[in-house]
Parts: sequence; C-alpha cells; structure tokens
Amino acid sequence: MIDDAAAADFEQVVAIYNEVIRNTTAVYTEQEYDPVQGKAWFDAKLSSGFPFIVARDDRGVAGFAAFGAFRAWPCYRHSVEHSVHVRADRRGQGLGRALVLDLRSRAAALGMHVMIAGIDADNVPSIRLHESLGFERVAHFREVGFKFGRWLDLEFLQCFLSPPPPR
Repeated sequence: MIDDAAAADFEQVVAIYNEVIRNTTAVYTEQEYDPVQGKAWFDAKLSSGFPFIVARDDRGVAGFAAFGAFRAWPCYRHSVEHSVHVRADRRGQGLGRALVLDLRSRAAALGMHVMIAGIDADNVPSIRLHESLGFERVAHFREVGFKFGRWLDLEFLQCFLSPPPPR
C-alpha cells in the first residue's frame, strides 16, 4: 500500500495537494500549482535525497508524504519537517497514520534525530494523530497565516527519532 513515489504519480499527487490548498488550512497558501509548477515541485522533492512516499488504493494515489530539511543551516541537519496529505475520500481511515509511521522509520534510518510537524492549530484531528504517535507540542504561533478571510495559528510538534543526548 505504501511505496516510493514515482514520476507516474505526479498528476495524482498534485491533484491531492491542490484540493488541500483549495479547501483546507493544512497548507498556508492560496495558490494552487499549475502543471509546470507542480512538476517542478514534485521533481525537486524526488531529487532531494529525502523520501517521498505514496499510499495507493484501487483508484491510484490515496495520499502522500515527504520530509525535508527543517531549516537550511548546517547545524539543523539532523532535524526534518514532514508533510502528509490524504485524498479527501480517504481521510480518517488510517492512511495518514501509516504514512507518518513509514516516514518516521525512514528518517530514523537516515540518522535523523527529530521530526517536526507544523499543523494548523484548528486541525485537531491531525494534532491528535501526531500526539498518538509520540509527537509533543512545542510551540504555538499566533496569527502567523491568513487564509479564507481569517488569521491562522500554527502549532509545532516534534518527535525524537533517537534518544536525546545526555545533558
């Protein structure tokens, strides 16, 4: 069910992402990807050296997830931030959980120490999912986004992938 993304998945991945942009606050942008932008984004993800995975069902791509550098500075090299998005008709069926678990094990295998999730503060189902997987809330940013005519708060959650070093 979960596999590495391939070029053939591009259109379905971008369709899911654009639906998320259009209808939710899970992504803090209002601009959907056109085919050229979407292809550039997808190709950049695939060539980043980090995993980009998809969950498949009988209709094709049912969800996708990836992670990338948390910040570009060298000392952040052991921390990653992830994204996970599920097709609207498959939300709430465990695909997000499966994708995050797969990503978390891939990050640990790559020697990452911390995985970070940035989640809209009103997205209680996603926050609960992450907390059930061992993520803990570490920051709450007030009114840092504006979408659908209202200010949005952002929660940061983190999960240790390897034991923290002794202090």
